[in-house]
Amino acid sequence: MLPDTAYSSPVELRFGTRQSDSPWVDTVWTCTSEQVTEMTSVAGVRWGLVFWKQDGRAYTSITGPQTRTGTAPVPEGAAFTGIDFAVGTSLRAVPTPALVDAGVELPDTTRRTFRLDGARWETPGPDDAEALVERLVRAGIVVGDPLVAEVLRGHRPDASERTVERRFRAGTGLTRGAIRQIERARTAAGLLAAGDPAAAVVAKLGYFDEPHLARALRTYVGRTAGQLREGAGGAIGLALDQRLTS
Repeated sequence: MLPDTAYSSPVELRFGTRQSDSPWVDTVWTCTSEQVTEMTSVAGVRWGLVFWKQDGRAYTSITGPQTRTGTAPVPEGAAFTGIDFAVGTSLRAVPTPALVDAGVELPDTTRRTFRLDGARWETPGPDDAEALVERLVRAGIVVGDPLVAEVLRGHRPDASERTVERRFRAGTGLTRGAIRQIERARTAAGLLAAGDPAAAVVAKLGYFDEPHLARALRTYVGRTAGQLREGAGGAIGLALDQRLTS
């Protein structure tokens, strides 16, 4: 299955992704795989729902945050729709910490429906994602911690630092420091792919020096700065400069 979100060059994976105006959703994406059987997965801070069809069969998975880069299989000839949820949201039945560097394939998926938290739901298309999420929220299946949302907005909650960190890890599966590092590395990869020099990325994003940037890319993205600039290295799970809107 495709962890987190799945993007690459149009030659290998055909994709589209859009930002969502829902407070519960970060992005909605689609992807079709052609003549590619594996990809470099990239660290990410969000959990998601992924729906895909291959050879006439339908599948649904819950994907979790990833703390490091790795290699993931890609089902050839599959068509995907994915929902990346906002940081701080979670599933009632599956705590986000249990999804870190892992995922769950949901059983009993049909071509039209999937089963989640004891109920059956209609499988969404890319234009129906937010409607599905709203139904899941109303049913109490997707929940959020307001303290985490407050922290992510840069506010200081009226709670002890220990309480904030405990609630933050329970809601996201990650520490605040890990989220900052992963998001910074993903941003750096996008800038490099767009042609920014490494020295400019170091200065813009607050890395100590180019070796510090290189270590972050190796740990979280699985590419060098040169590979990102050249589009080399094969399929990768990151929406670099090919991000589309729908």
